[in-house]
Amino acid sequence: MQVLLAQPRGFCAGVTRAIAIVERALKLYGSPIYVRHEIVHNRTVVENLRERGAVFVDDLADVPEGATVVFSAHGVPRAVEEEARERGLRVFDATCPLVTKVHREVGRMREEGRTIIMIGHAGHPEVEGTMGQVDDGIVLVESPEDVKALKLEDESHLAYVTQTTISADDSAMTIAALKERFPDILEPRRQDICYATQNRQAAVKALARTPVDVVLVIGSATSSNSNRLREVAEREGTRAYLVDTAEHVDLEWFRGVSRVGVTAGASAPESLVQEVVAFLKEHAAADEVVAMPGVEENVAFPLPKGLREEDEFTY
Repeated sequence: MQVLLAQPRGFCAGVTRAIAIVERALKLYGSPIYVRHEIVHNRTVVENLRERGAVFVDDLADVPEGATVVFSAHGVPRAVEEEARERGLRVFDATCPLVTKVHREVGRMREEGRTIIMIGHAGHPEVEGTMGQVDDGIVLVESPEDVKALKLEDESHLAYVTQTTISADDSAMTIAALKERFPDILEPRRQDICYATQNRQAAVKALARTPVDVVLVIGSATSSNSNRLREVAEREGTRAYLVDTAEHVDLEWFRGVSRVGVTAGASAPESLVQEVVAFLKEHAAADEVVAMPGVEENVAFPLPKGLREEDEFTY
C-alpha cells in the first residue's frame, strides 16, 4: 500500500505561536499557567501542556487572583478582556493575528453603523469571540438557507465577515447568497478565511483527485479546520476519516485499498502524522510513503511582549 502525504499539513503559524506562548509563560512564570478554553483544538497538545502545568478553564472566575492567564488562539469576547483587566490578571493573548484582524473589522464596521452578518458555526469559540467584539448589531448565518431566512430591520447598511477556519467552498456559496439578496453588502477589505485553512483544503482536494482510496485526517473532533478537511475529501468522492491518533485508526478501512492519503488539521502536530504513518507501515502493509508537492508556508507570528527571548531574564 502506498501512503501519500498532503502538503501543507499540520501546524499553522497561529497554532505554533499559541502553543509557544503557553510554553514560554510556563518557563518564565512557572506553573500553574491558566488558559481560557483549550489553547488549540487538539487533545494531544492540550494534554501535553496540562502535564507541564497548564490549567484549562472555561470561565475567568476559575482563575485565582494574581494569576497568569492565556487567551486561546480562537480569541475571546471583549467582555472577557475587560473582566481580566478589571481583576488585574496578567494576560497573554494567544489569539491568532488573523482572527484579531476579523475582530478589528467587526469593530470598524459597527462604528460605521452597519449591521454585520457573520458566516460561521454556532457555538465555536472563534465565532463567540468575534461576535462578542460588539454589544449588538451582529447576526450569525451558517448556510445559504440561513441567508434566505434572515429577517433584518434595516437591509440598507450591511457588512459581512467569516470565521477563519470554515470551508472555503461553503463560505463561497453563503457569500454568493448574501450578495444576491443584499447587492450592496460591504465585503471585508481582505477575505477572512486564513491562508492555512485554504492551503490545507486545496492540498486535500489534490490528494483526493490523485486519486487515493481513503483519506485520513489527523485532528480532534473539536477542531473546525480538521472537520472541514474530512468534508472536502468526501465531497471529492473519497472515503475520509478523522482520527486523533494512530490508536483510532481502524484496519478495516484499508481492505482492498492500494493508496491512502494522509493530512493533518492546523492544530495537529507532525509527530501524530509520523505515528500514523508508522502504524500503517507496521499493520497495513504500507511500503511506500510519498510527499505530495504543494505550497511551502513560511509565515511566522511574533510572541507578545514579555515572552520573547530578549525578555527571558527580565522577571
